[in-house]
Parts: sequence; structure tokens; C-alpha cells
Amino acid sequence: MKGFAMLGIGKLGWIEKEQPKCGPMDAIVKPIAVSPCTSDVHTVWEGAIGERSNMILGHEAVGEVVEVGELVKDFKPGDRVIVPAITPDWSALESQAGYSMHSGGMLAGWKFSNFKDGVFAEYFHVNDADGNLAILPEEIDPTAAVMLSDMVPTGFHGVELADIQFGDSVCVIGIGPVGLMSVAGAALRGASNLYAVGSRPVCVQVAKEYGATDIIDYHDGDIAEQIMEKTHGKGVDKVIVAGGDENTFIQAIKMLKPGGKIGNVNYLGSGDYIKIPRVEWGCGMSHKSIAGGLMPGGRLRMEKLASLVESKRLDPSKLITHTFHGFEQVEKSLLLMKDKPRDLIKPVVII
Repeated sequence: MKGFAMLGIGKLGWIEKEQPKCGPMDAIVKPIAVSPCTSDVHTVWEGAIGERSNMILGHEAVGEVVEVGELVKDFKPGDRVIVPAITPDWSALESQAGYSMHSGGMLAGWKFSNFKDGVFAEYFHVNDADGNLAILPEEIDPTAAVMLSDMVPTGFHGVELADIQFGDSVCVIGIGPVGLMSVAGAALRGASNLYAVGSRPVCVQVAKEYGATDIIDYHDGDIAEQIMEKTHGKGVDKVIVAGGDENTFIQAIKMLKPGGKIGNVNYLGSGDYIKIPRVEWGCGMSHKSIAGGLMPGGRLRMEKLASLVESKRLDPSKLITHTFHGFEQVEKSLLLMKDKPRDLIKPVVII
């Protein structure tokens, strides 16, 4: 089969590989629609997870099942399915402890384009099919459904990590596709004043549509200072970090009230340490907490998020600004994600 791969750090190309083999609990899927991710950019051009050779990229897809193992009960060839970016081993002890995304080791629930070939291929392998696939509802367009693989669950996990409650004032740092889903999730969770940090007009417009009450443009000065001014020196109850770098936590801590929570879902692709300002962290005693987490994967998560789309509580199609047709367009879409033109939020490739 053909696939689009990371040949090494900073190197990409089309390669030929054998089709993956299907284990007794697994499935083989062919993609219907896929989307590149900023994580792919970090992986290839920053070497964020280390050297990878001839590894097929991609972890966001909806597809059609072509083969299932003999122990798979709930799926069959021909089923159209949503495939989560994180596909845990559900019998692992870490899964039983409530951290399925770390089954088998830290971040090991993230298998596609990390430990095994990803979805930018003519066929791809899904472990533990009954636990990791979800039927794609007929009412949901496959193009929009791709956003359920990663963007929606990751953005919403930032909301969960920050523990947003009714009436909380919230700042979302970074309004790329994940941050926009954090804005949408925070609004659904009952945030009151909802500050979105970003500047690209297309992202600003969609952030407002998803419920942002204020836009903070970092070009206008330090974002923490802007937040403190808007909140009359009080700060916000919760912060979601969905963009930035290892220095972003300085501003997040500064704008957070004592007792507040930071939920980080940003993939920190470079730097050895994050920086926390000592004084603003109350010399370590401010009860300002930071929780960083990889999104939960699995079937139940996909089914619940799909129900939000079916019930029209959430419209993830607003994230999609560029649509390509044909498997060969995967390369173009990934390079677009790397370059990030001002009119881009998220590209999708229809296979």
C-alpha cells in the first residue's frame, strides 16, 4: 500500500509498505476523510517525539472498515466509522486506573504516527476495535466528523482539566482549532466572561461564534496585563492553554486567581522546561494548579461527542477552511498546516 510518511526529522515522502495485519481484536480501515494536525508538524519539523524513520503520518480520520478480527463483536466490513486519534489498550492497568491515554506507558495510548503507522495510508490498523471505533452517524458529514477524531476531544479535554463551572471567568490561550473547541466547550460548560487569545481574523470570528465574549490580541501587549485590566485586577477563575510555548505558563499563572486551575492541552514541541513565575505562584502556595493531559480516546468518547453534533449543540464544520479531494492531496494539506496562512483554521482531505 501507499502512504505519506516521515522519513526522518524534517523529511517527508510517499512510500510503499505492506498492508497492516489484522489481529483477533483489531480492524483494518481505509480512510474516507483525513486531516493533518499541528502535532504532525511538531513531530516532523521539531523532532518533538524523537527520530522516526519511514513512519506513516496522520492520526485524524473517518473511514470504512474493510476487515475485522474474529473476536470483534460490534463492527463489520462496510461500516463507516469515526477513528479517535488516541486508541488505548483498554485492558491495560493504566486504563483501569482511569488513564487510558497512558495505557502501556506515558502517552502510549497515542499510537498513530507515534508508535505505529498513521492514517495517511490506503489502509491503517486499529487496535481493540470494539473499544476504539465508533459508528459514523448518517446525519454527520464525514468532513465535519474528522474533527471528532482529535480537535473536538482535545479542546474539550482542556475544559475538563480546567474544571470549568457555571459562571467561571475563563481565558483560552491560543485559538487554533483546538483552542476554538476549548472556547466552544467552555461556553457549553457555562463560562460567563470568556476571553480568547488570538489575532488571525478567521479564528477571531469563529471564536466569537463559539461563545467568546472578548478577544485578547497579543500584538496589543502582554496578555496577562490585558486580562488583569479587563478584570479590574482580579484575574480569571480558569485558564486553558491551547497554544504558545514553554513561556506561556508565565502569563497563565499571572492572570489566574488564587485557587484557580490551568488546563493544558498544548503540545509543547520544544524546550526542556516550562517556566512558572515564583511570586505570582504565591511562592508555591497560591493553590494555582496546572493539569496537563492527553485527550481521552475510545468509542464512548466518540459516540458522546458525535451526539453533540447530531443534536446541533456543536458545529465542528466551522473549523474547516480548506477542503481537498484525492489521496495525493495529503502532502499539500500537511504543508499548508505547517505554513499556517492567515485564512487557515483546519484542512480536510476527502479520499
